Amino acid sequence: QVQLVESGGGLVQPGGSLRLSCAASGSIVSFYYMGWYRQAPGKQRDLVASIYSGGTTNLADSVKGRFTISRDNAKNTMYLQMNGLKPEDTAVYYCNAHATIGIYWGQGTQVTVSS
Repeated sequence: QVQLVESGGGLVQPGGSLRLSCAASGSIVSFYYMGWYRQAPGKQRDLVASIYSGGTTNLADSVKGRFTISRDNAKNTMYLQMNGLKPEDTAVYYCNAHATIGIYWGQGTQVTVSS
C-alpha cells in the first residue's frame, strides 16, 4: 500500500513563494512518473507540472518561468517550488505518482494566494 504525503501549502501574498513536497511512504516502490495537479473550486483538476524518473519535466504554460518541479529519487520525494505566486494559482494541489503496480494520489494541500 503506497501513501503519498504532501506538505508545504499555505497562505501567501501575491508575488510570494511556497515549496510543496510530496513524500511516498508505506511501500517501497519506484515511480517512473510523478506530477503535481491542482483543482480550484468548481474547476477540473489540471496538470501543473510533471517529472519522469529520468529527469524529463513538463510544466503548464501558466506556470512556466515561475514554478520548478524536481524529485529526489533516493528519498522518493517530489517538490514543487512556486515563485511569483498569483491569485489564480489558488487551488488544492495534489501529488500524483505512477508505478508499475499502480497509480496513486495524495490527499491534496491547499495553496491560497491572496492579499
